[in-house]
Amino acid sequence: MNNLPPLKTAAGITLTVVIPIYNEHDTWREILARVEAVELPCARQIVLVDDCSRDGTREQLQDYARQVAGGVGAVGQKTPAAVKVLFHEVNQGKGAALRTGFAAADGDIVVVQDADLEYDPADYPKLLAPLLAGQAEVVYGSRFAAAGAAKGAWQNYLANRFLTGLSNLTTGLGLTDMETCYKMFRRQIIQSIRLEQNRFGFEPEVTAKVARAGVRVVEVPINYRARSKEEGKKIGWRDGFKAIWCILKYGLGYK
Repeated sequence: MNNLPPLKTAAGITLTVVIPIYNEHDTWREILARVEAVELPCARQIVLVDDCSRDGTREQLQDYARQVAGGVGAVGQKTPAAVKVLFHEVNQGKGAALRTGFAAADGDIVVVQDADLEYDPADYPKLLAPLLAGQAEVVYGSRFAAAGAAKGAWQNYLANRFLTGLSNLTTGLGLTDMETCYKMFRRQIIQSIRLEQNRFGFEPEVTAKVARAGVRVVEVPINYRARSKEEGKKIGWRDGFKAIWCILKYGLGYK
């Protein structure tokens, strides 16, 4: 994939923001407003994927979709819309929602944006810079690369450091934050990778497969505000064990 043609000037490209959503009542509105407000050097497309929310989020998104001409459709339906709203009929997990969003992306570059408020879309220009400069095909936003960066709950921080270190042993990438939400890809790359993990196993799976693709991966520091389980954080210890399994499965040569 290193033979991809260079990107056009920033003014001639589009960034697609894929937002997987599950039980984010009203929170999704705030993150959408932040994504729409950030100043970018390029055009933007937003793809919202509801993973069969049960807290009223789905109904809110259905109302919103009716306001966005051409932006709503069943999974698999593509429309050249600046905003697309897609719905899963069965809850499948973040990884599955991302696969749906990636398939619907039309932009030259694709970034993952969680629907909570932990990550700041104002960091998009920093993530875009290495791609626009032709220095990378994939960019990870690291929560821990900057001196004095907020680490969140110590249990989550230590677990992430362990998982990132184990991932690095199998990929050779030398990342500081494999589990970060902020992963930005050239669209041809992410659409060419066959992904299968439905939940949070997406993170180690896509990292291993990006490494195997031989593309250039760089990290840039980002801002981060951790939220607690009481605020809606969904990842748990079972996901940590699944991440170890995924690191070993995909990092040790599984195609």
